[in-house]
Amino acid sequence: MTLSEHLKEKRKRYGLSQVEMAERAGVGLRFVRDLEQGKQTLRMDKVNDVLALFGECLGPVKTDNL
Repeated sequence: MTLSEHLKEKRKRYGLSQVEMAERAGVGLRFVRDLEQGKQTLRMDKVNDVLALFGECLGPVKTDNL
């Protein structure tokens, strides 16, 4: 199962619309749509914000590239 499939399934299991999930995670609706469609380039901090709704995380996000 891909991350996009996993999150879409979780969203539906909790009875959330894409709009509700975006609002609760503090991300934009477009981000949620891109995430569920499997877009390959997404900000990992935002992915973790969405995962946090369900008590999950992909791990620490490195914020400095220096």
